[in-house]
Formats: sequence, C-alpha cells, structure tokens
Amino acid sequence: MSSGLSDRLLPRRSLLLSGVAGVAAWLAAPRPVLAASKAGDSAWNLSDAEWKKRLSPEAYQVLRREGTERPFSSPLNAEKRSGTYHCAGCDLPLFSAKAKFDSGTGWPSFWAPLTSAIATKVDFKLIIPRTEYHCRRCGGHQGHVFNDGPKATGKRYCNNGVALRFQPAV
Repeated sequence: MSSGLSDRLLPRRSLLLSGVAGVAAWLAAPRPVLAASKAGDSAWNLSDAEWKKRLSPEAYQVLRREGTERPFSSPLNAEKRSGTYHCAGCDLPLFSAKAKFDSGTGWPSFWAPLTSAIATKVDFKLIIPRTEYHCRRCGGHQGHVFNDGPKATGKRYCNNGVALRFQPAV
C-alpha cells in the first residue's frame, strides 16, 4: 500500500517543485522595459536610449524597469522641509511635503498624491497582487500603495527616493 501511495505522490511533488522553480525563475528574471504606451503624455514617449541618457543608472532601473532601491538608502527619507516631490523622470509634481510621513519602512512615504499625478495598476511580481503606481505623465515607476497608512486616507504610497526630486518651497 505504501508503494502505491508513493507512486501517486511523486508526480504531484515533482509538479509542485517544477512550479516553484518556474515561479522563482520568473521572479529572478530582469524586469521588462516600460512600454512607451504607459506614458500619459506622448511628449514623454522617449526611446530606451534617450531615457538612459537622461537618468542615472539607479533612476533608470527604478523608473523604466520597475526596480526597487535598497531601503534606507535615500536621503529623501530625512527630508523635513516644506516643498513638493517631483518625478525624477519628467519633473511632474507628485506629492506635497505636507502628505509625507515616516512609515519606518526605509522609503519615502506619503498618505496621498497630488490630484491627477499618478496612475495605478495591479502587479503580481511577488505572486500576491499589489497596487503599483507610476507618474501619470511619463509612466515612470514610483512605488507601491498599501492600505496601512495614517488615518487621513489609510494609504501608504511607498516611493523609491531615486524616482523623486525634491523642490523646496520658496
């Protein structure tokens, strides 16, 4: 009886292991370059070569290939002045410093974007669905939004600092 059970379990185990290996390979694969069609403004449908010239290698990886910077690596985490956070790709204002809060996650976090500044989509890169957001104008990847923010909205827009440029208030 035990050999019959083993014969039935082995194919399932092999199938499960091959599925896990396939998911791991998919997760380890480089992220695709964002298609120009993601940009909301056709003036910002730049070629990959143009984006590489315009951005630092770190900003290119995040904004155009949907990468993530290391936590606690951005000087914007400690930024406390009044002002506005702009997209590092096209300079569109995305967040007011008034909406910034210390989430303790290691990335600049905001409880709300400026009106019409971002576009969202669902991604499955970590298997579970997450809401990803991009600059509405150039399509540059900014980060993810979570439902664990402060009471004002209950949202936490967790942004890659390298995807932002801070403009102090005058």
